[in-house]
Amino acid sequence: MYQAPRGTSDILPQEQAYWRYLEQKTANICQLYGYERIDAPAFEDTRLFSRSVGEGTDIVEKEMYTFEDRGGNKITLRPEGTAPVCRAYVEHGMHNLAQPVKLYYLASIFRYERPQAGRFRQHHQFGYEAIGDDDPALDAEVIDMAWQFFRSLNLRHLSLNLNSIGCKTCRPEYLIALKDYYADYIDDLCADCKTRLARNPLRLLDCKKRSCQPISDSAPRSIDYLCPQCAEHFKQLQRYLGLLELPFEVNHRLVRGLDYYTRTVFEIQPETERAQSTLGGGGRYDGLIEELGGKPTPAIGFAVGIERIISNLKKYNVPVPALPRAQVFIAYVGDEVKDEAIKLASRLRQAGIGVIEAIGSKSLKAQLRQANTIGVQHTVIIGDQELKTATVILRDMTNAQQEAVPLTRLEERLR
Repeated sequence: MYQAPRGTSDILPQEQAYWRYLEQKTANICQLYGYERIDAPAFEDTRLFSRSVGEGTDIVEKEMYTFEDRGGNKITLRPEGTAPVCRAYVEHGMHNLAQPVKLYYLASIFRYERPQAGRFRQHHQFGYEAIGDDDPALDAEVIDMAWQFFRSLNLRHLSLNLNSIGCKTCRPEYLIALKDYYADYIDDLCADCKTRLARNPLRLLDCKKRSCQPISDSAPRSIDYLCPQCAEHFKQLQRYLGLLELPFEVNHRLVRGLDYYTRTVFEIQPETERAQSTLGGGGRYDGLIEELGGKPTPAIGFAVGIERIISNLKKYNVPVPALPRAQVFIAYVGDEVKDEAIKLASRLRQAGIGVIEAIGSKSLKAQLRQANTIGVQHTVIIGDQELKTATVILRDMTNAQQEAVPLTRLEERLR
């Protein structure tokens, strides 16, 4: 029997209320902060991700779905959302628009990784990007928007972790200090971290292996190596977050998992859980647009997994509104009445009333049982007698009370 591929899942009808609820919430928060929606292709030129995300990252080395198309081009299914937005910014000349350009997306993300709670090989992401300004006040606004988004979902007891990882001016000195420190622990590192030490030392701080975490806890701190400009930027960001009354904690191990980040990085997670349960995160990427062929352009963004949000809504019993559904069932008695039932269903739908009509040749008892199972509020019953008198029987399914209603007044009565 065929099954969904490992690491993917079907979004069944009973789950759709969560997805529609989140779609509306994302649109609401983006409207409040002035973001407009953008939809990029599900696959891109592989070089877009290897160049932006970074050759030494787990995403590029282990997790990308890459293939050669029939034209001989190397194509990769989108493993993250920022690089395609930045590619679109450059390709469509958005630098000519008023800056910063504020864009958001809802997109499928593809990563070949071990499926576990909150992690899927195909998952869905809400993200937003503010491109074109390096003011730390913009960083504070992006972080505030993420915080207010979670509050709008009634998710509470969250923690905000913050760090600055510097820029291309000050980071080289920090990386030297980091390498020197980890060189004393090389025999204690996991296999991945031994590779990171040589190729991508900043990723050492992001290792989730328990054996490596005590080592990273005492590692040199990036904020101690910031150049004057980065230090001032981080200082002002913290001041703005104070003005917004956002509680935060500086986390010296926070680096995020992508090479394009500069200066500000942040994550939001439940207070009682650790990094594997991070709800969402982001940061500044001031060099990415230039790396992709555009002019030097500062930018900052945020992203969150939809599946992980839904998991937390369920975990904390946060109610979501039910989706609108048909509230009327049409039952008929006798095949000769079927034509009239079909016409009546069409008439009610055109009047904006949701209808489910009986199909097949079930008995009236079976049809009413079906209406109960579906959970409609009313059933309209038509038989030979009703056809003669131009009426219908309107049955209240909550109390089984029935009344005769003229056909000409049925829409009014149902409303």
